[in-house]
Amino acid sequence: MEIGFVGLGLIGGSIAKAIRFAKPETKITAYDIDRNALALAVQEGCIDEAADGVTREAFGTCDMIFLCAPVSENGGMLEQIAGVMKEGAVLTDVGSVKGDIHAHIKRLGLEASFIGGHPMAGSEKTGYENADANLFENVYYIMTPTAQTVQEQIQQYESLIRNMRAIPLVMTPEKHDHVTGAVSHLPHVIAAALVNLVREKDKEDGVMKMIAAGGFRDITRIASSSPVMWEAICMTNTEQIVALLDAYIESLGTIRDTIRKQEGERVYAFFDSARNYRDSFQVSDKGVLKAVYALHVDIPDAPGTIAAIATLLAEHEISIKNIGIIHNREYEEGVLRVEFYDDEALGKAETLLTALHYPVYHK
Repeated sequence: MEIGFVGLGLIGGSIAKAIRFAKPETKITAYDIDRNALALAVQEGCIDEAADGVTREAFGTCDMIFLCAPVSENGGMLEQIAGVMKEGAVLTDVGSVKGDIHAHIKRLGLEASFIGGHPMAGSEKTGYENADANLFENVYYIMTPTAQTVQEQIQQYESLIRNMRAIPLVMTPEKHDHVTGAVSHLPHVIAAALVNLVREKDKEDGVMKMIAAGGFRDITRIASSSPVMWEAICMTNTEQIVALLDAYIESLGTIRDTIRKQEGERVYAFFDSARNYRDSFQVSDKGVLKAVYALHVDIPDAPGTIAAIATLLAEHEISIKNIGIIHNREYEEGVLRVEFYDDEALGKAETLLTALHYPVYHK
């Protein structure tokens, strides 16, 4: 099987690495404007050929082509790919909005060749140098075939996704954009709006910023995401985001009136139903709802104490992702918050610190 990649950043590179690991006999060709990324991919053995462009010579024999370029470039890239694809080849993408690219596909007459794709995984890091073959392990990989897609091609794509250790889900592009609009796009808009509200309401002394922690930090973490990416998403999934925003604004108005009227039972039910539903979610370290591997430790207020904890963990080969003092512990116990990269490191750290009689609390 021959597979081509147009764009070899974090997602494209991770898919290429996952395919290389699962099916090492696959011939992989890639094109990216970043020549250094292509050179590194060849050096690592991830790809077999670094293309100079989207040409028939490079991609004309590919059985499957992944479009992993920025969403804003989809239109132009699709026209180039359409001119070089062989008959019977499958074209897919990795974008987080499906309606827009399906419209491009229909305009170009490529519906029989296209299966939309969206791996529900990501990272704060970007670029091929941060690509990871394990990025898609146990995460949902959504497929959006067209009405003209052949069932055999869908099954082959599902098989490839399973080889990447991801979980394939098939749905329409309309359903995809509605679902991801609710669980991914809307939360990013809300988080950014909340951060901007606090910025505008904060006084000159910056006391809100100074004490912001706990719940505020947790629900606004995603506001640190790329504004370039989220501008593109809002401009392409506009209809769904606006409809969901309208529904959210209406729900805010309802709870606002309930609080104003001092209707305690309804306020309780509002928080209780949200808690129960939220607690039923499954989280992972790669999906939209990311797991956080952190613990809190009570330490004495003395010089060198934080360094001692960090050194202790390092001596036992436990990598720290982040460490810091919690100045606002309204929702949390423990003065020192230590975050790790995975559950294994968290467990080792908890065992070690507990054995040394440090009071340890889970986040």
